[in-house]
Amino acid sequence: MIPRSAAGALRARLRGGTAPVRPPAEAPGGVAPTLAELVALRGLAHARGRVPRGSSGLRAQAPSLLRGRGMEYAESRGYTAGDDARHIDWKLTARSGKPHTKLFQAERERLSLVLADTASALYFGTRARFKSTQAARAGAIAAWCAVADGDRVAVLRGSHREPPVPAAGGARGALRVLDALVRWYARPPGDDAGLEVGLDHAARLLRPGARLLVLADPASVAAVPAARWPAVAARHEVTVVLLTDPLEMAPPEAMLAFVADGGGPQRRIELDLSAPAQRARWRAAFADRVAATAAELSARGVRAVPLAADAPSDAWLATERR
Repeated sequence: MIPRSAAGALRARLRGGTAPVRPPAEAPGGVAPTLAELVALRGLAHARGRVPRGSSGLRAQAPSLLRGRGMEYAESRGYTAGDDARHIDWKLTARSGKPHTKLFQAERERLSLVLADTASALYFGTRARFKSTQAARAGAIAAWCAVADGDRVAVLRGSHREPPVPAAGGARGALRVLDALVRWYARPPGDDAGLEVGLDHAARLLRPGARLLVLADPASVAAVPAARWPAVAARHEVTVVLLTDPLEMAPPEAMLAFVADGGGPQRRIELDLSAPAQRARWRAAFADRVAATAAELSARGVRAVPLAADAPSDAWLATERR
């Protein structure tokens, strides 16, 4: 968790002004994200624009896709002819001796939920940063954009032991998300249960009209049954960011050497990618898989955006704006 002193300093800094913040230099090699790095990405959310404020100075809520009456209690008032008898406030009626009815308001504060894939394939990179670091940066940008839109924000991963980070609004909610992303993407968690388990957890938290951002390796998304996505997309605004590395998408026509570590002695593996057959197999395993996965998700009503590790971390927002 974030130390109290550090969290207080960050909140003070966030309240101090509205000028965009320039992202600082990343951790050496971009191997692991840092909290300061993710906090500084708030400036990209400011540059994207804000939800307008009402005449009272309060931030306007984002348009809601709610279906039906919300059941959040607002207040009680005296009963008048035509009020729904099912909403009579019996306790207040008994105390006052006069009939009162409860008033309810629609729940219009939208939830933006980030689902972070923590598959071991993400902790790899050849240019600029690891895919895992890019995932953390994309998730941080999503959190800051959600806060700018007036949403509550939460984050979770596929785990049977670690619960989701509770939803909250404002800087408090964003900092909770950033703290989790830093912890999860510093190194592969030992209890990763897969993206499909994360989707199961997300289904229990989401309400109609919510936003869901999935940060995942293409192989993790391909392992989820395609039939899972239409039900999610029908009720929520879903974006899947497919994290890729330049080497995966366009390898050099040369001999590449890898060190394989399967828990036992390390093994050196060499691939001759100058051979057409090897390049075809490589393309099928990476570039073709990304294209096929993106097409499958689009056909199921899900926005799918490939994001390279060396690309600007907010590049996935361009598709959202269109």
